[in-house]
Amino acid sequence: MICFCRMTVHILVCLCVAAGIAPAQERWSAQRTAASGDLVAVYFTSAESGWIAGDNGFLASTGDGGRTWKRYPLGTTEDINEIYFRNDENGYLVAGTKTFITRDGGRTWKETRIYDPADFRGVVPEFLSIRFADRRRGLAIGSLLNSRGDVVDSLIMRTADGGETWRRVSVPARVELFHLDFNGSDRAWVVGDEGLILASTDSGATWKVQTSGTKMPLYNVDFRDDEEGYAVGKAGTILRTENGGARWEKVNSAYRETLMRVNFADDKNGWIVGYGGAVLRSSDKGRTWVRQSSGTATNLYGLFISKKYGWAVGAGGILLTYSR
Repeated sequence: MICFCRMTVHILVCLCVAAGIAPAQERWSAQRTAASGDLVAVYFTSAESGWIAGDNGFLASTGDGGRTWKRYPLGTTEDINEIYFRNDENGYLVAGTKTFITRDGGRTWKETRIYDPADFRGVVPEFLSIRFADRRRGLAIGSLLNSRGDVVDSLIMRTADGGETWRRVSVPARVELFHLDFNGSDRAWVVGDEGLILASTDSGATWKVQTSGTKMPLYNVDFRDDEEGYAVGKAGTILRTENGGARWEKVNSAYRETLMRVNFADDKNGWIVGYGGAVLRSSDKGRTWVRQSSGTATNLYGLFISKKYGWAVGAGGILLTYSR
Protein backbone atom coordinates (compact mmCIF):
# COMPACT_ATOMS: atom_id res chain seq x y z
CA MET A 1 0.00 0.00 0.00
CA ILE A 2 2.80 2.42 0.87
CA CYS A 3 4.60 1.61 -2.38
CA PHE A 4 1.41 2.23 -4.36
CA CYS A 5 0.90 5.68 -2.77
CA ARG A 6 4.46 6.70 -3.43
CA MET A 7 4.12 5.55 -7.06
CA THR A 8 0.86 7.50 -7.43
CA VAL A 9 2.44 10.69 -6.12
CA HIS A 10 5.40 10.21 -8.44
CA ILE A 11 3.09 9.75 -11.44
CA LEU A 12 1.06 12.85 -10.54
CA VAL A 13 4.18 14.99 -10.28
CA CYS A 14 5.41 13.72 -13.65
CA LEU A 15 2.03 14.43 -15.23
CA CYS A 16 2.07 18.00 -13.87
CA VAL A 17 5.51 18.63 -15.32
CA ALA A 18 4.61 17.01 -18.63
CA ALA A 19 1.51 19.22 -18.88
CA GLY A 20 3.60 22.31 -18.34
CA ILE A 21 2.07 23.19 -14.96
CA ALA A 22 4.22 23.38 -11.86
CA PRO A 23 3.26 21.25 -8.82
CA ALA A 24 1.14 23.18 -6.34
CA GLN A 25 3.62 23.73 -3.51
CA GLU A 26 3.42 27.43 -4.35
CA ARG A 27 0.33 29.51 -4.90
CA TRP A 28 -0.75 32.73 -6.59
CA SER A 29 -3.94 34.36 -5.35
CA ALA A 30 -5.75 37.29 -6.97
CA GLN A 31 -7.43 40.38 -5.58
CA ARG A 32 -8.89 43.52 -7.09
CA THR A 33 -7.71 46.99 -6.15
CA ALA A 34 -9.27 50.45 -6.32
CA ALA A 35 -7.40 51.23 -9.54
CA SER A 36 -9.80 52.25 -12.30
CA GLY A 37 -7.35 51.32 -15.07
CA ASP A 38 -4.44 48.95 -15.52
CA LEU A 39 -1.68 48.43 -12.96
CA VAL A 40 1.75 48.18 -14.59
CA ALA A 41 4.29 48.62 -11.77
CA VAL A 42 4.88 47.05 -8.35
CA TYR A 43 7.80 47.39 -5.94
CA PHE A 44 8.28 46.18 -2.35
CA THR A 45 11.01 47.29 0.03
CA SER A 46 10.09 44.58 2.58
CA ALA A 47 7.47 41.89 3.10
CA GLU A 48 5.16 44.52 4.60
CA SER A 49 5.89 47.73 2.69
CA GLY A 50 5.19 48.10 -1.02
CA TRP A 51 3.82 50.21 -3.87
CA ILE A 52 1.60 49.63 -6.89
CA ALA A 53 0.99 52.07 -9.74
CA GLY A 54 -0.52 52.40 -13.18
CA ASP A 55 -2.92 54.26 -15.42
CA ASN A 56 -4.11 57.82 -14.77
CA GLY A 57 -1.49 58.50 -12.11
CA PHE A 58 -2.78 55.79 -9.77
CA LEU A 59 -0.31 55.21 -6.91
CA ALA A 60 -1.01 53.30 -3.70
CA SER A 61 1.02 51.87 -0.83
CA THR A 62 0.67 49.15 1.76
CA GLY A 63 2.27 48.78 5.17
CA ASP A 64 0.68 45.47 6.07
CA GLY A 65 1.80 43.13 3.33
CA GLY A 66 -0.97 44.02 0.91
CA ARG A 67 -3.96 43.44 3.16
CA THR A 68 -4.90 47.11 2.81
CA TRP A 69 -3.84 49.81 0.36
CA LYS A 70 -3.82 53.60 0.67
CA ARG A 71 -3.89 55.78 -2.43
CA TYR A 72 -1.41 58.64 -2.72
CA PRO A 73 -2.57 61.85 -4.50
CA LEU A 74 0.31 62.21 -6.93
CA GLY A 75 -1.36 65.05 -8.82
CA THR A 76 -0.93 63.72 -12.35
CA THR A 77 -3.15 61.90 -14.82
CA GLU A 78 -0.21 60.52 -16.80
CA ASP A 79 0.25 56.76 -16.68
CA ILE A 80 2.92 55.61 -14.25
CA ASN A 81 5.29 53.22 -16.02
CA GLU A 82 7.71 52.19 -13.29
CA ILE A 83 8.48 52.46 -9.57
CA TYR A 84 11.98 51.89 -8.23
CA PHE A 85 13.48 52.23 -4.74
CA ARG A 86 17.23 52.51 -4.32
CA ASN A 87 16.82 51.76 -0.60
CA ASP A 88 14.06 51.98 2.00
CA GLU A 89 13.91 55.77 1.87
CA ASN A 90 14.91 56.84 -1.65
CA GLY A 91 12.46 56.02 -4.43
CA TYR A 92 11.72 57.14 -7.97
CA LEU A 93 8.91 56.78 -10.46
CA VAL A 94 8.36 57.75 -14.08
CA ALA A 95 5.00 58.75 -15.55
CA GLY A 96 5.09 59.72 -19.20
CA THR A 97 6.84 63.09 -19.38
CA LYS A 98 7.06 63.37 -15.59
CA THR A 99 9.40 61.96 -12.96
CA PHE A 100 8.88 61.92 -9.20
CA ILE A 101 11.18 61.32 -6.24
CA THR A 102 10.73 60.47 -2.55
CA ARG A 103 13.30 60.85 0.22
CA ASP A 104 11.12 59.56 3.06
CA GLY A 105 10.11 56.06 2.02
CA GLY A 106 7.16 57.21 -0.06
CA ARG A 107 5.35 59.25 2.56
CA THR A 108 5.70 62.22 0.22
CA TRP A 109 6.53 62.44 -3.49
CA LYS A 110 7.85 65.48 -5.34
CA GLU A 111 7.93 66.05 -9.08
CA THR A 112 11.42 66.63 -10.41
CA ARG A 113 12.25 67.85 -13.91
CA ILE A 114 15.09 65.90 -15.50
CA TYR A 115 15.08 67.64 -18.88
CA ASP A 116 14.78 71.12 -20.35
CA PRO A 117 11.84 71.36 -22.81
CA ALA A 118 13.94 73.76 -24.88
CA ASP A 119 16.28 70.87 -25.66
CA PHE A 120 13.45 68.86 -27.24
CA ARG A 121 11.65 71.26 -29.55
CA GLY A 122 9.08 69.54 -31.74
CA VAL A 123 9.26 66.27 -29.78
CA VAL A 124 8.06 65.05 -26.38
CA PRO A 125 10.06 62.79 -24.04
CA GLU A 126 8.33 59.72 -22.66
CA PHE A 127 10.06 57.89 -19.82
CA LEU A 128 9.43 54.19 -19.24
CA SER A 129 12.15 53.05 -16.82
CA ILE A 130 14.46 54.51 -14.16
CA ARG A 131 17.30 53.00 -12.11
CA PHE A 132 20.13 54.17 -9.86
CA ALA A 133 23.44 52.34 -9.66
CA ASP A 134 24.38 54.03 -6.40
CA ARG A 135 23.74 57.24 -4.46
CA ARG A 136 25.00 59.43 -7.32
CA ARG A 137 24.62 57.67 -10.66
CA GLY A 138 21.27 57.01 -12.30
CA LEU A 139 19.54 56.59 -15.66
CA ALA A 140 16.07 57.24 -17.05
CA ILE A 141 15.13 55.82 -20.45
CA GLY A 142 12.33 55.93 -23.01
CA SER A 143 11.84 57.64 -26.34
CA LEU A 144 11.08 60.89 -28.11
CA LEU A 145 7.64 61.25 -29.71
CA ASN A 146 6.49 63.57 -32.48
CA SER A 147 3.15 65.40 -32.53
CA ARG A 148 1.41 62.27 -33.86
CA GLY A 149 2.75 60.13 -31.03
CA ASP A 150 5.23 58.25 -33.23
CA VAL A 151 8.63 57.25 -31.82
CA VAL A 152 11.33 59.22 -33.62
CA ASP A 153 14.37 58.55 -31.41
CA SER A 154 15.72 56.66 -28.42
CA LEU A 155 16.22 58.55 -25.15
CA ILE A 156 18.60 57.99 -22.25
CA MET A 157 19.08 60.64 -19.57
CA ARG A 158 21.94 60.29 -17.06
CA THR A 159 22.76 61.86 -13.71
CA ALA A 160 26.06 61.70 -11.83
CA ASP A 161 25.06 63.86 -8.85
CA GLY A 162 22.13 62.02 -7.33
CA GLY A 163 19.55 63.50 -9.66
CA GLU A 164 20.35 67.17 -9.20
CA THR A 165 21.28 67.52 -12.87
CA TRP A 166 20.68 65.29 -15.88
CA ARG A 167 22.06 65.21 -19.42
CA ARG A 168 21.12 63.28 -22.51
CA VAL A 169 23.45 60.44 -23.51
CA SER A 170 24.05 59.54 -27.15
CA VAL A 171 23.11 55.96 -28.05
CA PRO A 172 23.49 53.93 -31.28
CA ALA A 173 19.73 53.44 -31.71
CA ARG A 174 16.54 55.28 -32.66
CA VAL A 175 13.85 52.91 -31.39
CA GLU A 176 11.74 52.94 -28.23
CA LEU A 177 13.59 51.82 -25.10
CA PHE A 178 11.46 49.90 -22.62
CA HIS A 179 13.52 48.84 -19.60
CA LEU A 180 16.94 49.06 -17.99
CA ASP A 181 18.87 47.23 -15.30
CA PHE A 182 22.04 47.98 -13.37
CA ASN A 183 24.47 45.54 -11.82
CA GLY A 184 26.72 47.29 -9.35
CA SER A 185 27.84 50.81 -10.19
CA ASP A 186 29.24 50.31 -13.70
CA ARG A 187 27.42 47.62 -15.70
CA ALA A 188 24.03 48.44 -17.24
CA TRP A 189 21.75 47.01 -19.92
CA VAL A 190 18.77 48.42 -21.82
CA VAL A 191 16.22 46.56 -23.95
CA GLY A 192 13.87 48.00 -26.54
CA ASP A 193 11.94 47.64 -29.76
CA GLU A 194 13.13 45.49 -32.69
CA GLY A 195 15.13 43.20 -30.38
CA LEU A 196 17.49 45.96 -29.31
CA ILE A 197 19.89 45.33 -26.41
CA LEU A 198 22.31 48.06 -25.33
CA ALA A 199 25.11 47.52 -22.82
CA SER A 200 27.33 49.91 -20.85
CA THR A 201 30.40 49.34 -18.70
CA ASP A 202 30.75 52.93 -17.46
CA SER A 203 27.46 53.59 -15.64
CA GLY A 204 25.64 54.54 -18.82
CA ALA A 205 28.03 57.18 -20.15
CA THR A 206 28.57 55.17 -23.36
CA TRP A 207 26.63 52.32 -24.96
CA LYS A 208 27.20 49.46 -27.41
CA VAL A 209 24.67 47.27 -29.21
CA GLN A 210 24.64 43.58 -28.31
CA THR A 211 23.38 40.93 -30.74
CA SER A 212 20.07 39.60 -29.43
CA GLY A 213 19.25 37.27 -32.31
CA THR A 214 15.65 38.52 -32.52
CA LYS A 215 13.67 41.39 -34.01
CA MET A 216 10.88 41.01 -31.47
CA PRO A 217 10.35 43.89 -29.04
CA LEU A 218 12.04 43.17 -25.69
CA TYR A 219 10.15 44.58 -22.72
CA ASN A 220 12.21 43.64 -19.68
CA VAL A 221 15.77 42.74 -18.68
CA ASP A 222 17.12 41.31 -15.41
CA PHE A 223 20.79 40.65 -14.56
CA ARG A 224 21.87 38.65 -11.54
CA ASP A 225 25.54 39.67 -11.81
CA ASP A 226 27.98 40.77 -14.50
CA GLU A 227 27.47 37.52 -16.42
CA GLU A 228 24.00 36.01 -16.00
CA GLY A 229 21.09 37.94 -17.50
CA TYR A 230 17.61 37.45 -18.95
CA ALA A 231 15.30 39.34 -21.30
CA VAL A 232 11.68 38.74 -22.34
CA GLY A 233 9.37 40.15 -24.97
CA LYS A 234 6.77 39.64 -27.66
CA ALA A 235 5.61 36.24 -28.99
CA GLY A 236 6.97 34.34 -25.98
CA THR A 237 10.54 35.54 -26.49
CA ILE A 238 12.90 34.50 -23.68
CA LEU A 239 16.62 35.22 -23.93
CA ARG A 240 19.44 34.36 -21.53
CA THR A 241 23.16 35.03 -21.38
CA GLU A 242 26.00 33.63 -19.30
CA ASN A 243 28.67 36.12 -20.39
CA GLY A 244 27.21 39.57 -19.86
CA GLY A 245 25.47 39.63 -23.21
CA ALA A 246 28.45 38.86 -25.43
CA ARG A 247 26.22 36.00 -26.58
CA TRP A 248 22.45 35.80 -26.08
CA GLU A 249 20.63 32.51 -26.61
CA LYS A 250 16.92 32.02 -27.19
CA VAL A 251 15.18 29.74 -24.71
CA ASN A 252 12.54 27.46 -26.20
CA SER A 253 9.20 27.40 -24.41
CA ALA A 254 5.65 26.38 -25.24
CA TYR A 255 4.31 29.86 -24.51
CA ARG A 256 3.86 32.20 -27.49
CA GLU A 257 2.06 35.21 -26.02
CA THR A 258 3.73 38.48 -25.02
CA LEU A 259 5.92 38.28 -21.90
CA MET A 260 6.29 41.51 -19.93
CA ARG A 261 8.51 40.94 -16.89
CA VAL A 262 11.26 38.60 -15.73
CA ASN A 263 12.62 38.59 -12.20
CA PHE A 264 14.98 36.22 -10.41
CA ALA A 265 14.76 35.83 -6.64
CA ASP A 266 18.18 34.16 -6.46
CA ASP A 267 20.74 32.60 -8.78
CA LYS A 268 18.48 29.68 -9.78
CA ASN A 269 14.83 30.63 -9.29
CA GLY A 270 13.09 33.03 -11.64
CA TRP A 271 9.58 34.05 -12.70
CA ILE A 272 8.07 35.59 -15.82
CA VAL A 273 4.63 37.19 -16.20
CA GLY A 274 2.76 38.18 -19.35
CA TYR A 275 -0.43 38.25 -21.36
CA GLY A 276 -3.28 35.88 -20.68
CA GLY A 277 -2.39 35.59 -16.99
CA ALA A 278 0.85 33.81 -17.80
CA VAL A 279 3.15 33.02 -14.89
CA LEU A 280 6.24 30.98 -15.82
CA ARG A 281 8.71 29.55 -13.32
CA SER A 282 12.31 28.38 -13.70
CA SER A 283 14.45 26.61 -11.12
CA ASP A 284 17.51 25.99 -13.30
CA LYS A 285 18.85 29.47 -14.06
CA GLY A 286 16.35 30.09 -16.83
CA ARG A 287 17.26 27.14 -19.03
CA THR A 288 13.72 25.74 -18.84
CA TRP A 289 10.39 27.29 -17.86
CA VAL A 290 7.20 25.72 -16.51
CA ARG A 291 3.83 27.44 -16.42
CA GLN A 292 2.22 27.96 -13.03
CA SER A 293 -1.46 28.42 -12.34
CA SER A 294 -2.15 32.12 -11.78
CA GLY A 295 -5.91 31.81 -11.40
CA THR A 296 -6.54 34.53 -14.00
CA ALA A 297 -6.54 35.07 -17.75
CA THR A 298 -5.94 38.80 -17.30
CA ASN A 299 -2.84 40.34 -18.86
CA LEU A 300 -0.05 40.80 -16.31
CA TYR A 301 2.35 43.73 -16.73
CA GLY A 302 4.36 44.10 -13.52
CA LEU A 303 6.28 41.73 -11.24
CA PHE A 304 8.26 41.89 -8.01
CA ILE A 305 9.62 38.68 -6.53
CA SER A 306 11.80 37.64 -3.59
CA LYS A 307 12.71 34.30 -2.06
CA LYS A 308 9.64 34.21 0.19
CA TYR A 309 7.04 36.49 -1.33
CA GLY A 310 6.05 38.04 -4.63
CA TRP A 311 3.55 40.28 -6.39
CA ALA A 312 2.24 40.71 -9.92
CA VAL A 313 -0.09 43.38 -11.30
CA GLY A 314 -2.05 43.76 -14.48
CA ALA A 315 -5.08 44.84 -16.47
CA GLY A 316 -8.18 46.12 -14.73
CA GLY A 317 -6.32 46.72 -11.47
CA ILE A 318 -5.66 43.06 -10.72
CA LEU A 319 -3.08 42.20 -8.05
CA LEU A 320 -1.61 38.72 -7.55
CA THR A 321 0.11 37.59 -4.36
CA TYR A 322 2.64 34.76 -4.34
CA SER A 323 3.28 32.63 -1.26
CA ARG A 324 5.38 29.55 -0.67
